Amino acid sequence: MRTGILGGTFDPIHYAHLFVAEEARQRFELEQVVFVPCGIPPHKKSYAVSPAEHRFAMTLLATASNPHFRASRIEIERGGVSYTVDTLEQWLSLYPHHELFLIMGADSLAYMTSWKQPERICQMAHIIAASRPGFDLASLHLPDTLCRRVYVMEMPLLDISATDIRNRVRRGASIRYLTPDSVIQYILKHQLYRNEPLEEPNEF
Repeated sequence: MRTGILGGTFDPIHYAHLFVAEEARQRFELEQVVFVPCGIPPHKKSYAVSPAEHRFAMTLLATASNPHFRASRIEIERGGVSYTVDTLEQWLSLYPHHELFLIMGADSLAYMTSWKQPERICQMAHIIAASRPGFDLASLHLPDTLCRRVYVMEMPLLDISATDIRNRVRRGASIRYLTPDSVIQYILKHQLYRNEPLEEPNEF
């Protein structure tokens, strides 16, 4: 089964995540795209990440209307720091017949050599890097072992960030049309993000 894996903090999940996933699903003929909220992010965040149960619940709500999307608790239930290589290895041990496609933003490729076992990641999965038109993969100077497994997916990227959504909630501004209504209702019901300081915009 051709399976896309889209990991992230999803704090909160929003339409840019969903758009990239759907574009990858169609272009690469993926049978499903699995959204994987991280347990503990491997890179320190500049803000307090919301509890995993809230982030998973929002991901579940956002993906419910697409029969090709699903949300997975694999990193949350594994515990500890969420490394992509561990997730892919665990996934393939559970579903050895799956052909994996790891979906990410092209900007993340620049940091991939700092990830845990990047070569092993590329052995287990193809990499789909979403970028605006004109992106030059060669400009990142990645090792050939990584580049040969990367597919650049040029597309119009929605200028939406989780950081901006959190900041808008703190300011009392509308977040309608940035994330699904079900996610908005969840944020309001559980009063997420309200009592936290504003952040610098730096996150997808």
